Amino acid sequence: MKKRGNLKIINNSTGTFIGEKIKYAGTFFLRLKGLLGCTFLEPGAGLLLYPCSSVHSFGMKISIDVLFLDENLRVLRTVPWMKPGLTARQKGARFVLELKAGTIERLGIKTGDILNISYSENSR
Repeated sequence: MKKRGNLKIINNSTGTFIGEKIKYAGTFFLRLKGLLGCTFLEPGAGLLLYPCSSVHSFGMKISIDVLFLDENLRVLRTVPWMKPGLTARQKGARFVLELKAGTIERLGIKTGDILNISYSENSR
């Protein structure tokens, strides 16, 4: 995934649409910046970090939901409502998906779910 643009993510296990305004952070500097400075995430927006197995929310202004994914995009762990100033990690994770707080509960995302990622039609 080297192209720029928004990603579209669907939960294949449930058929639930997660979002189509997901940014991809596949470089050191994009991962370092992350969601710092973000004061609001709309539903369907978020950030996919790769490679990544741990995140922090130091300096953030909002709470987020965090999904740790393996190389097959299977959800290894969910961290709902991660508040600013905290850290989270998951052994074996290759991707981390950061979403608007409350998304995990609202969409019923669970450990073991398999996600599908593609480029959003409206991002090019």
